[in-house]
Amino acid sequence: MILYPAIDLLGGRAVRLFKGDYNQVTVYSEHPEEVGRDFAACGADHIHIVDLEGARDGGTPNLDTVLKIKAASGACCEIGGGIRSMEVIDRYLSAGMDRVILGTAACENEALLVEAVQKYGEKIVVGADLKDGYVATRGWLKQSEFTAEAFFERCVRLGIQNVICTDISRDGAMRGTNRELYRELNRRYHLNITASGGVSSMEDVLALNEMGLYAAIIGKAYYTGDIDLKKAVELTR
Repeated sequence: MILYPAIDLLGGRAVRLFKGDYNQVTVYSEHPEEVGRDFAACGADHIHIVDLEGARDGGTPNLDTVLKIKAASGACCEIGGGIRSMEVIDRYLSAGMDRVILGTAACENEALLVEAVQKYGEKIVVGADLKDGYVATRGWLKQSEFTAEAFFERCVRLGIQNVICTDISRDGAMRGTNRELYRELNRRYHLNITASGGVSSMEDVLALNEMGLYAAIIGKAYYTGDIDLKKAVELTR
């Protein structure tokens, strides 16, 4: 299983939101590139980056910081947040990012999703952020028309290969990940599924690894020390 330690960006700083609430922000570093360097020192060769301002407002407001993280870590980096046009997709990938994540756009603009996958293939990742059984968009502030089941079936139909699934109710809450959800999704759909939200202990990491999940994202638990990233990387390789 691939581990993606996460860096969430807001105002050029590495932060975490509690359950996606922009009013509940914890700042972990004024220099996110140093966090990326620390990830690499722990053996992580993949990094998950989210531009929270981009997710809320669109665009690439933290592009310079994103590229500093990529350069400092030397890791395979994926970026999400506010990627809602081919212009932004092209900008990130031409600048050297390895994968881009379409969340809101994957729900609201099927033509863009199809065009992006045709042009970039596996470099396009779909984000499915679940709240109360529906996919949330616009930085988790809006509920889409898609149920989780309908959205995953659509991903399969459109030839998507990689889906990051976040249980928003668990994100940043340190209550453990929704193992039942990921076990069922992994069993039901022929997709590379990445677990996100609530991966808060080594037990979570090992359980997801044992069920054969493609990848898992580690966020707050790294910053609080509840997960030893170096040990987690060693145990999942």
